[in-house]
Order: sequence, then C-alpha cells, then structure tokens
Amino acid sequence: MAEQKIKRQVVLDTETTGLSTADDHRIIEIGCVEVINRRLTGERFHQYINPKREIDAGAMEVHGITPEFLADKPLFSSVVDDFMRFIDGAELIIHNAAFDVGFLNHELAKLKGKKRQITDVCSVLDTLKLARDKHPGQKNNLDALCRRYYVDNSNRELHGALLDAEILADVYLAMTGGQVSLSLAAETPIKTDKTMDTEIVAPTNRGPLRVIKANQDELLAHDANLQRLNKMTDGQCLWLSSTE
Repeated sequence: MAEQKIKRQVVLDTETTGLSTADDHRIIEIGCVEVINRRLTGERFHQYINPKREIDAGAMEVHGITPEFLADKPLFSSVVDDFMRFIDGAELIIHNAAFDVGFLNHELAKLKGKKRQITDVCSVLDTLKLARDKHPGQKNNLDALCRRYYVDNSNRELHGALLDAEILADVYLAMTGGQVSLSLAAETPIKTDKTMDTEIVAPTNRGPLRVIKANQDELLAHDANLQRLNKMTDGQCLWLSSTE
C-alpha cells in the first residue's frame, strides 16, 4: 500500500500600518494556522511587530492596533527566522495574496544579508482568485464568503491577523470541500437508463392542461424565499431582479 503523501498548508493573514509598500508601510501583525491533509492541527504562529513608524488613521480603524500597543513589541528582524521556519515547505493560503506577500517581501528586502522572498520557501494559493473563479460577479471578501459558506465570524468586530487566518481556514476548507452553490446547474443530473430503446410518446387525446395559479399566501411565501436567497448571495438573486 502506497504511503499517503502529507500536504501541509499554512493559512496566513497580516495587518499593516497602511495600504502601500511604496509609502514604506510596514507589517504590524502576522497570524498563521497550520492545516495538514485538510485538518487544522492547532499549531499556529502569531506575532505583533513594532513597525518603527506611524500607523495611518484609516488602517487603525480597520484593525484597532495602536502605536502605543506596539511600542514594546519586537522588530520584524527579530521574529523573521521563526516565521520563515513555520512556513517553510508549506502552501500558503492567503486571501488577496498579492497584498500580504508584497508586504512580507518588502520586510524581507529590508533585512541585511542574503535576500529572500516568500516564494523561495513555499508556494502560494490566493483564495480571492479561487472565490472569484467559483462565484463570478459576486462579492468575495471574507465576510461575504463567511455568509455564503455558513462560517461563524460573529467575533470579527475588528480585523486581526490570527482571527482572520482562523476564519479563512474554515472558509477555504468549506469552499474546497464540496458543492454548496445555489446554482441550478450544479444540481445532480437525473440518471437515465441508456439501455432503454423504447420511444416514449405523449398521448394525443388528452384535454387541455389545467392552469393552477398561486394564491396570496403562496405568493408571499415565494417572495420571502427569494428575499432569503438574495441575502445569502449578496444581492445576486436573478429571479428577484427579473421581477423588479
């Protein structure tokens, strides 16, 4: 019997002082959780980092991390070796990977010695691209995916790297674990017996079909169901839009 190959993945998120490395914004938090063969192991890497610079007000509104809180936290250079060991050889699972990988590479480029990049030690899977491929034309941010895949994010009042990594791990496993789409095209096709060669002919002597119209209670129930579908799909219910 062939030995099962172990697939190690690390779900990662970061928080930063701002939006662009072009303005020398820095990482202030890294959160990672380990997944092996699609099971959360409980192993994690979590670190706050002193960026040695101010934090944009807009960024602070998102994650709530202040310069005062980070004043006694280590520099990136002090934690980089532990971080790189944790992700070494894994497939990184990141939502909007270009952002986080760009910031991580920006931090690595600032270090003295041999220059490294994230992809030197691991591969990267972008769940934002994955979600857009699976759900084109819909909202695919983390909150929208939590609603779509029934992942509890009720504790997510503010963004946090470790919390978001834990939530993303659940979303990724749900998104890649089976079909939960509301698309009618995804339904299991009706099986047919290909051995049957008898032609089925509709009777020609039947009377006109009876038309049964929905009553008011049924119409209200139908509308409520459409509203529920519209909420679950972030306003993308085609049946509802066609009636408006």
